[in-house]
Amino acid sequence: MIQNPKRYTITAALPYTNGPIHIGHLAGVYVPSDIYSRYLRLQGRDVLFVCGSDEHGVAISMKAKKEGITPQEVIDKYDGIIRKSFIDFGISFDNYSRTSAKIHHDTAQDFFKKLYEQGDFIEQVTEQLYDAKADQFLADRFVTGTCPKCGNEEAYGDQCEKCGSTLNATDLINPKSTITGETPIMKSTKHWFLPLDRYEDFLKEWILVGHKSDWKPNVYGQVKSWIDSGLEPRAVTRDLDWGIDVPVPGAEGKKLYVWFDAPIGYISASKEWALREGKEWEPYWKDQDTKLVHFIGKDNIVFHCVIFPAMLKAEGSYILPDNVPANEFLNLEGNKLSTSKNWAVWLHEYLEEFPNQQDVLRYALTSNAPETKDNDFTWKDFQARNNNELVAIYGNFINRVVVLTNKYYNGVVPTPIPLTPEGGMTEFTEVDLQTLAELKAYPAVISSSIERYRFREALGELMNVARLGNKYLADEEPWKMIKTDEARVKTQMYVALQIAAALSSLCEPFLPFTATKLSRILKIESPLNWNTIAETSDLLPAGHQVGEAELLFAKIEDEEIQKQIDKLEATKTANIAENASPIAIAAQKEAIQFDDFAKMDIRVGTILEAEKMPKANKLLILKVDTGIDVRTIVSGIAESFKPEDIIGKKVTVLVNLAPRNLRGVESQGMILMTTNADGKLVFVNPDTDGVANGETIN
Repeated sequence: MIQNPKRYTITAALPYTNGPIHIGHLAGVYVPSDIYSRYLRLQGRDVLFVCGSDEHGVAISMKAKKEGITPQEVIDKYDGIIRKSFIDFGISFDNYSRTSAKIHHDTAQDFFKKLYEQGDFIEQVTEQLYDAKADQFLADRFVTGTCPKCGNEEAYGDQCEKCGSTLNATDLINPKSTITGETPIMKSTKHWFLPLDRYEDFLKEWILVGHKSDWKPNVYGQVKSWIDSGLEPRAVTRDLDWGIDVPVPGAEGKKLYVWFDAPIGYISASKEWALREGKEWEPYWKDQDTKLVHFIGKDNIVFHCVIFPAMLKAEGSYILPDNVPANEFLNLEGNKLSTSKNWAVWLHEYLEEFPNQQDVLRYALTSNAPETKDNDFTWKDFQARNNNELVAIYGNFINRVVVLTNKYYNGVVPTPIPLTPEGGMTEFTEVDLQTLAELKAYPAVISSSIERYRFREALGELMNVARLGNKYLADEEPWKMIKTDEARVKTQMYVALQIAAALSSLCEPFLPFTATKLSRILKIESPLNWNTIAETSDLLPAGHQVGEAELLFAKIEDEEIQKQIDKLEATKTANIAENASPIAIAAQKEAIQFDDFAKMDIRVGTILEAEKMPKANKLLILKVDTGIDVRTIVSGIAESFKPEDIIGKKVTVLVNLAPRNLRGVESQGMILMTTNADGKLVFVNPDTDGVANGETIN
């Protein structure tokens, strides 16, 4: 860990411009990074906070094909939506850039060329999946198939979202092109690979030894698992028609792989900022007194903790990240957030339905942040945190202080009575002194939590400052004391106003809009320095004029919450209807005579025993009571049913089917089955209890 850095470079994961921003993005990356950056600025630190739209890669191409527009139209559309969402929610980037910008293309190509000229890449011809009908190589996300590890039939070429396994497209069973639906062929192509295995020793020393005690366990554990499994060369180029050209001879038609160019976007965004502000960018990336921190979600841990550091190490002149405090995932009402299924709370829609309530969402997401494990956002919890905490604790304290100050002193901060001739305060009670001492301690307490990336904990301590103020007023009861000791009330209100002033600054990292509103109410022209709160009890001096009371937070009614719940239920219903697999109705077979049907002897039976056929994945050996005998039937249903689950099952049996030898077992009949809308096997059986074995079906 870097002690007392001269400056901070803070990055937030580049959002893909293939859709808007939702609460999962906000909770996982952008609110934590904004809290950290705002806090450091209040400390007077030199901070560069950068981000930008990630506008290359397969996700953009897929979106463009789906919407029938160009990739450029996709990125322009969503870059605008994303930028506005970040501005609306007060995410205080020093620069928000785009990877489609020329400065980024130049930076990424220069980075690649330096590694290429140093001999850091492996050039290799490999066999890749190719869609002959579309006449193009298939990037990972343009291929779906069966996962070789769990059997999920909808796995992507880079990952199975069911079991979480990392895959190569060539690993898939029965791969299909998502472009044409055709089965791809293998075709040779040349690419450049970053040999990650060369950096294993460096990564072990730097992370597994050097950051064992200060990196979050979820981050450290994932990195350790990757390194322990052994690192392999990873392609840095792709056969795509959208992205940054590979700038070396023999690479015509090839693009930089998005995972290679995207993290370089932090560097190009810094360059863009420096050019605009007339500053130098290199100290923020190459000075050993700079602290580099990456804020990301858990799906980006490997890229930021293994691959990007290996790239920086290979380049040779860059610093490495001091920390990568990745968060886990946020779920929504018990289900995984999904852009494609519209199972999300979109930021731009939230502000339409809850205008001017950005801080309520920031508060709810930070209070429930998935810092060490996946957490769940619910609208009921959102409502409770607003009504029971922001309104009842924070807002209630501020309202009482400002209302009483205006009522008793026309909004002027009173002078504590009495004073010594030198202006010193002599008549503070033990409660006053203890309250002011506690207030001075809170900046350090909140700082400790923030600097350890425990933002939930830090927010809890901020609310304890408001609780401190509420307790002080409740214990002192100035509204009663005013009737018997007006001089004492001046001191009480003075103390309460110091707590209010401290809150206007301490809440700024977490609730920036509230901080601005409270500062306006208290007529504080510039934020109080974090250290000032810890050093003095005279934050609002006697004689300072405060404004009229305003409600900081409004109660959220049940009707507003039910509207959001109903909206999600409608989404769920629509998804079920859209995703329901149509039943494949086969064409009617050739007509037969009744005598042909009468030849079949179909009876009700019961499965008495079931076991798997040795060395056969699909076959079960069944003992079936047909009413006329107990016979052996071999059935190809082992992939759909466990033997123990079907014992005692009523079934329909074709009993006069000619016997057939299957793997040395004579099968004496056939179990009748069908498939449902989801493609699952279903037994055709009687729907009435009490039907005896041997009853004929005719």
